[in-house]
Amino acid sequence: MSANLNVTRPDSAMRVLMLAANPAVSSVTGWPVGFWWAELTHPFHVFAEAGYEIEVRSPDGGTLVPDGYSDPDDESGYSAHDFVSRGFKHSPLHRRYIEDTPALTGDEASEFDAIFVVGGQSPMFTFRGNEAVQRAVVGFFEAGRVTALVCHATCVLLDARGPDGSLLVEGRTWTGFANSEEQFADDFVGQRLQPFWIEDQARAIEGSNFIVDQRFRPFAVRDGLLVTGQQQYSGAAAARLVVEALGA
Repeated sequence: MSANLNVTRPDSAMRVLMLAANPAVSSVTGWPVGFWWAELTHPFHVFAEAGYEIEVRSPDGGTLVPDGYSDPDDESGYSAHDFVSRGFKHSPLHRRYIEDTPALTGDEASEFDAIFVVGGQSPMFTFRGNEAVQRAVVGFFEAGRVTALVCHATCVLLDARGPDGSLLVEGRTWTGFANSEEQFADDFVGQRLQPFWIEDQARAIEGSNFIVDQRFRPFAVRDGLLVTGQQQYSGAAAARLVVEALGA
Protein backbone atom coordinates (compact mmCIF):
# COMPACT_ATOMS: atom_id res chain seq x y z
CA MET A 1 0.00 0.00 0.00
CA SER A 2 1.35 3.43 -0.90
CA ALA A 3 1.23 6.19 1.66
CA ASN A 4 -1.94 8.24 1.78
CA LEU A 5 -0.39 10.61 4.30
CA ASN A 6 1.40 12.73 1.72
CA VAL A 7 -1.11 13.00 -1.10
CA THR A 8 -0.51 16.76 -1.17
CA ARG A 9 3.24 16.28 -1.67
CA PRO A 10 4.80 16.94 -5.11
CA ASP A 11 5.16 14.09 -7.58
CA SER A 12 8.93 14.31 -7.08
CA ALA A 13 8.69 13.06 -3.48
CA MET A 14 11.14 10.33 -2.57
CA ARG A 15 9.73 6.81 -2.42
CA VAL A 16 10.81 4.41 0.33
CA LEU A 17 10.06 0.71 0.47
CA MET A 18 9.77 -0.73 3.97
CA LEU A 19 10.26 -4.50 3.88
CA ALA A 20 8.93 -6.45 6.86
CA ALA A 21 8.96 -10.16 7.61
CA ASN A 22 5.98 -12.45 7.26
CA PRO A 23 4.77 -14.22 10.41
CA ALA A 24 6.49 -17.48 11.26
CA VAL A 25 7.10 -19.90 14.12
CA SER A 26 10.42 -19.98 15.93
CA SER A 27 12.22 -23.28 15.53
CA VAL A 28 13.96 -22.57 18.85
CA THR A 29 11.03 -21.72 21.14
CA GLY A 30 8.01 -22.84 19.14
CA TRP A 31 6.50 -19.38 19.64
CA PRO A 32 4.93 -17.26 16.88
CA VAL A 33 7.30 -14.56 15.63
CA GLY A 34 6.93 -11.56 13.37
CA PHE A 35 8.14 -8.00 12.82
CA TRP A 36 8.98 -5.57 15.63
CA TRP A 37 6.53 -2.68 15.92
CA ALA A 38 9.01 0.10 16.75
CA GLU A 39 11.29 -0.86 13.89
CA LEU A 40 8.48 -0.16 11.45
CA THR A 41 6.61 2.70 13.12
CA HIS A 42 9.48 4.92 14.26
CA PRO A 43 11.23 4.95 10.85
CA PHE A 44 7.81 5.34 9.19
CA HIS A 45 7.26 8.49 11.24
CA VAL A 46 10.65 9.91 10.17
CA PHE A 47 9.94 9.21 6.50
CA ALA A 48 6.42 10.64 6.70
CA GLU A 49 7.75 13.80 8.33
CA ALA A 50 10.26 14.09 5.47
CA GLY A 51 7.39 14.00 2.99
CA TYR A 52 8.30 10.64 1.47
CA GLU A 53 5.92 8.22 -0.17
CA ILE A 54 6.02 4.98 1.81
CA GLU A 55 5.02 1.45 0.93
CA VAL A 56 5.22 -1.63 3.13
CA ARG A 57 5.84 -4.98 1.46
CA SER A 58 6.77 -8.44 2.68
CA PRO A 59 8.53 -11.36 1.00
CA ASP A 60 5.32 -13.38 0.57
CA GLY A 61 2.68 -10.67 0.87
CA GLY A 62 -0.37 -10.74 3.12
CA THR A 63 -1.12 -9.63 6.66
CA LEU A 64 1.81 -8.97 8.96
CA VAL A 65 1.90 -9.95 12.62
CA PRO A 66 4.10 -8.22 15.22
CA ASP A 67 6.25 -9.87 17.84
CA GLY A 68 4.25 -9.96 21.07
CA TYR A 69 6.81 -8.18 23.21
CA SER A 70 6.89 -5.29 20.71
CA ASP A 71 3.16 -4.66 21.14
CA PRO A 72 2.59 -1.65 23.44
CA ASP A 73 -0.65 -3.30 24.58
CA ASP A 74 1.00 -6.64 25.44
CA GLU A 75 0.35 -7.76 29.01
CA SER A 76 4.09 -8.07 29.60
CA GLY A 77 4.38 -4.29 29.46
CA TYR A 78 7.73 -4.66 27.69
CA SER A 79 6.90 -2.00 25.07
CA ALA A 80 4.26 -0.06 26.98
CA HIS A 81 6.40 3.08 26.62
CA ASP A 82 6.13 3.00 22.81
CA PHE A 83 3.43 5.59 22.18
CA VAL A 84 4.40 5.89 18.49
CA SER A 85 3.57 2.25 17.86
CA ARG A 86 0.47 2.53 20.01
CA GLY A 87 -0.80 5.37 17.85
CA PHE A 88 0.03 3.53 14.61
CA LYS A 89 -1.62 0.33 15.81
CA HIS A 90 -4.87 2.06 16.75
CA SER A 91 -5.10 4.24 13.64
CA PRO A 92 -7.28 2.63 10.92
CA LEU A 93 -5.37 4.60 8.26
CA HIS A 94 -2.02 3.27 9.41
CA ARG A 95 -3.14 -0.28 10.15
CA ARG A 96 -3.90 -0.69 6.45
CA TYR A 97 -0.18 -0.65 5.72
CA ILE A 98 0.30 -4.06 7.36
CA GLU A 99 -3.08 -5.70 6.79
CA ASP A 100 -2.55 -6.76 3.17
CA THR A 101 1.02 -6.15 2.10
CA PRO A 102 2.10 -6.72 -1.50
CA ALA A 103 4.71 -9.41 -2.08
CA LEU A 104 8.16 -8.65 -3.43
CA THR A 105 8.22 -8.56 -7.22
CA GLY A 106 11.94 -8.26 -7.89
CA ASP A 107 11.55 -4.85 -9.56
CA GLU A 108 11.60 -2.76 -6.40
CA ALA A 109 14.97 -1.11 -7.05
CA SER A 110 13.49 0.59 -10.12
CA GLU A 111 10.41 1.75 -8.21
CA PHE A 112 11.88 3.18 -5.01
CA ASP A 113 14.70 5.47 -3.94
CA ALA A 114 15.56 3.47 -0.82
CA ILE A 115 14.77 0.27 1.01
CA PHE A 116 14.43 -0.02 4.77
CA VAL A 117 14.36 -3.60 6.06
CA VAL A 118 12.48 -3.97 9.34
CA GLY A 119 13.68 -6.36 12.03
CA GLY A 120 11.96 -8.53 14.59
CA GLN A 121 12.33 -12.19 15.47
CA SER A 122 10.87 -13.54 12.23
CA PRO A 123 13.83 -12.35 10.11
CA MET A 124 16.10 -14.71 12.06
CA PHE A 125 14.06 -17.62 10.72
CA THR A 126 12.74 -16.32 7.40
CA PHE A 127 15.38 -13.95 5.97
CA ARG A 128 18.47 -16.17 6.11
CA GLY A 129 18.68 -18.03 2.81
CA ASN A 130 15.64 -16.19 1.44
CA GLU A 131 16.57 -15.49 -2.19
CA ALA A 132 13.85 -12.87 -2.69
CA VAL A 133 15.04 -10.85 0.30
CA GLN A 134 18.68 -11.19 -0.72
CA ARG A 135 17.88 -10.08 -4.28
CA ALA A 136 16.00 -7.07 -2.99
CA VAL A 137 18.80 -5.92 -0.71
CA VAL A 138 21.56 -6.55 -3.25
CA GLY A 139 19.44 -5.10 -6.04
CA PHE A 140 18.96 -1.79 -4.25
CA PHE A 141 22.62 -1.54 -3.31
CA GLU A 142 23.89 -2.38 -6.80
CA ALA A 143 21.44 0.08 -8.35
CA GLY A 144 22.94 2.88 -6.27
CA ARG A 145 19.94 3.10 -3.95
CA VAL A 146 20.12 3.69 -0.22
CA THR A 147 19.94 0.30 1.50
CA ALA A 148 19.01 0.21 5.20
CA LEU A 149 18.50 -2.66 7.62
CA VAL A 150 17.85 -2.58 11.36
CA CYS A 151 18.21 -4.96 14.30
CA HIS A 152 17.74 -8.67 13.46
CA ALA A 153 17.08 -7.82 9.81
CA THR A 154 20.82 -7.22 9.52
CA CYS A 155 21.19 -11.01 9.46
CA VAL A 156 20.60 -10.63 5.70
CA LEU A 157 24.03 -9.02 5.44
CA LEU A 158 25.70 -12.16 6.72
CA ASP A 159 25.01 -13.74 3.31
CA ALA A 160 24.17 -10.94 0.86
CA ARG A 161 26.70 -10.95 -1.99
CA GLY A 162 27.17 -8.67 -4.96
CA PRO A 163 27.59 -9.83 -8.57
CA ASP A 164 31.32 -10.37 -8.01
CA GLY A 165 30.59 -12.86 -5.22
CA SER A 166 31.86 -10.66 -2.38
CA LEU A 167 29.75 -9.93 0.67
CA LEU A 168 28.20 -6.46 0.67
CA VAL A 169 29.71 -5.84 4.11
CA GLU A 170 33.28 -6.59 3.04
CA GLY A 171 35.29 -3.41 3.52
CA ARG A 172 32.34 -1.68 5.21
CA THR A 173 31.36 -0.67 8.72
CA TRP A 174 27.98 -1.82 9.98
CA THR A 175 26.03 -2.79 13.07
CA GLY A 176 23.26 -5.12 14.20
CA PHE A 177 21.81 -6.79 17.26
CA ALA A 178 24.56 -7.15 19.85
CA ASN A 179 25.52 -10.20 21.89
CA SER A 180 24.87 -8.23 25.08
CA GLU A 181 21.31 -7.62 23.90
CA GLU A 182 20.79 -11.26 22.96
CA GLN A 183 21.97 -12.28 26.42
CA PHE A 184 19.61 -9.77 28.05
CA ALA A 185 16.67 -11.05 26.00
CA ASP A 186 17.48 -14.68 26.83
CA ASP A 187 17.74 -13.86 30.53
CA PHE A 188 14.48 -11.86 30.39
CA VAL A 189 12.45 -14.80 29.07
CA GLY A 190 14.51 -17.50 30.77
CA GLN A 191 15.64 -19.40 27.68
CA ARG A 192 17.54 -19.18 24.40
CA LEU A 193 15.60 -17.24 21.77
CA GLN A 194 17.63 -17.13 18.56
CA PRO A 195 19.19 -19.86 16.40
CA PHE A 196 22.40 -17.80 16.11
CA TRP A 197 23.76 -14.46 17.25
CA ILE A 198 24.46 -11.88 14.56
CA GLU A 199 27.46 -10.36 16.28
CA ASP A 200 29.23 -13.72 16.53
CA GLN A 201 28.87 -14.41 12.83
CA ALA A 202 29.51 -10.82 11.75
CA ARG A 203 32.82 -10.65 13.60
CA ALA A 204 33.93 -13.84 11.85
CA ILE A 205 33.74 -12.12 8.43
CA GLU A 206 37.22 -11.09 7.34
CA GLY A 207 37.55 -7.55 6.04
CA SER A 208 34.28 -6.36 7.56
CA ASN A 209 34.03 -3.89 10.45
CA PHE A 210 31.08 -4.81 12.69
CA ILE A 211 30.60 -2.43 15.61
CA VAL A 212 28.07 -2.03 18.42
CA ASP A 213 27.31 0.62 21.00
CA GLN A 214 25.90 0.30 24.50
CA ARG A 215 23.09 -2.15 25.08
CA PHE A 216 19.67 -0.90 23.96
CA ARG A 217 20.84 2.63 23.13
CA PRO A 218 19.97 4.27 19.79
CA PHE A 219 22.84 3.56 17.41
CA ALA A 220 22.97 3.62 13.63
CA VAL A 221 25.81 3.63 11.12
CA ARG A 222 26.03 4.91 7.56
CA ASP A 223 28.78 3.65 5.25
CA GLY A 224 28.03 5.14 1.84
CA LEU A 225 24.74 3.68 0.61
CA LEU A 226 24.57 1.13 3.44
CA VAL A 227 22.71 2.13 6.61
CA THR A 228 22.34 -0.18 9.61
CA GLY A 229 20.73 0.16 13.05
CA GLN A 230 21.67 -1.85 16.13
CA GLN A 231 18.27 -2.71 17.63
CA GLN A 232 14.67 -1.61 18.15
CA TYR A 233 15.69 1.73 19.66
CA SER A 234 17.73 2.55 16.56
CA GLY A 235 15.02 2.62 13.91
CA ALA A 236 14.50 6.38 13.91
CA ALA A 237 18.25 7.01 13.99
CA ALA A 238 18.72 4.73 10.97
CA ALA A 239 15.82 6.41 9.15
CA ARG A 240 17.38 9.83 9.70
CA LEU A 241 20.58 8.55 8.10
CA VAL A 242 18.51 7.40 5.13
CA VAL A 243 17.04 10.89 4.83
CA GLU A 244 20.55 12.33 5.03
CA ALA A 245 21.79 9.94 2.35
CA LEU A 246 18.90 10.79 0.03
CA GLY A 247 19.58 14.47 0.51
CA ALA A 248 15.92 15.35 0.26
